[in-house]
Amino acid sequence: MKKIVVIDYGMGNLHSVIKGIQKEKIPVILSGKKSDIIKACGIVIPGVGAFPDGMRELKKRKLDKIIINQAKKGVPIMGICLGMQLLFSESLEFGRNKGLGLIPGKVIKFTTGLKVPHMGWNNCKIVKKSRLMYGFRDNSYFYFVHSYFCVPKDKKAVLTKTKYGNTIFTSAVESGNVSGFQFHPEKSGEKGLKIYKNFYESCKNRET
Repeated sequence: MKKIVVIDYGMGNLHSVIKGIQKEKIPVILSGKKSDIIKACGIVIPGVGAFPDGMRELKKRKLDKIIINQAKKGVPIMGICLGMQLLFSESLEFGRNKGLGLIPGKVIKFTTGLKVPHMGWNNCKIVKKSRLMYGFRDNSYFYFVHSYFCVPKDKKAVLTKTKYGNTIFTSAVESGNVSGFQFHPEKSGEKGLKIYKNFYESCKNRET
């Protein structure tokens, strides 16, 4: 049976993501080994923390090139929170930092009048059809913890939008086989975990 792999790069909410995926009875492994990654039918990049630290750890383990190569081969890639931000071209967190470049665009800090980080439950407006959001009602609520948000260069990459204070930001993206969610599905209850199930279904469909 094909498995998805959660990338272990020494940062973030690795084990909570694994537990969430396992709860949906999805075959999954946590690994930073190239041999495991290239055999996986899908790749999940989790993460909590600063963008520069995340990219440094990926590069130190030479995982950045492996992820990029697998994405080019059409393997489904999904980033969660910091993992979503790492998919982008660059981030302005602690200076200008280059990302994986799988989705053109940048990551910027909130300039809203409300408290930062944006923390807690908020709704997501679905702006395009996607198998990843199958079974979800528009404006469903998910759990967020972040101070920066993604600005895709191509509006067609925007999957969901969320309003926080005076800012409407991209809360999920999907561009071809690459997707990302700024919120935490594993912290968003049973409905949130369904995103992992939908992702795995898309991975299996690709294999068949």
